[in-house]
Amino acid sequence: MKRINEYRKLFSVEGEIDLKDLKKTYRSLVKDWHPDKFQADDEKFAEAELKSQQIIDGYHFLISIAPETKETNLEEYRETISTSKILDFDLKGQVLKIDFSNGDSYEYFGVSKKVFQKLINSDIQVRFAKRNIYESFLYRKMKKAAVTD
Repeated sequence: MKRINEYRKLFSVEGEIDLKDLKKTYRSLVKDWHPDKFQADDEKFAEAELKSQQIIDGYHFLISIAPETKETNLEEYRETISTSKILDFDLKGQVLKIDFSNGDSYEYFGVSKKVFQKLINSDIQVRFAKRNIYESFLYRKMKKAAVTD
């Protein structure tokens, strides 16, 4: 949740994420912090490089959790959670990462250690996740892994 709050603050996002507003803010921030605006020996050059990378990362992250993005990908998400098995899962902080048998990986934000422990101890982890995780937490798609035969 800390990362979400940092990126929301960086882009001045309050409430739901609007992709048009996010894009405008992104362009403005990139324009202000692009490293090419500074000379290599300028003290702001290194700061601009870091800040521009943070802006790019934040933009892609916020797009991935935006309601419009989730709505666009909802059918694919539902297909994944209803037909794919859980291959692996891991909790770091309050971010649960689940890898599915179809190659998709999703992050779920705000998952407590208590919920994670219940997932570990569940005799049928897929059923527990369907009932307690998939629709209960903010999520985003991580990647689609290359499936090898």
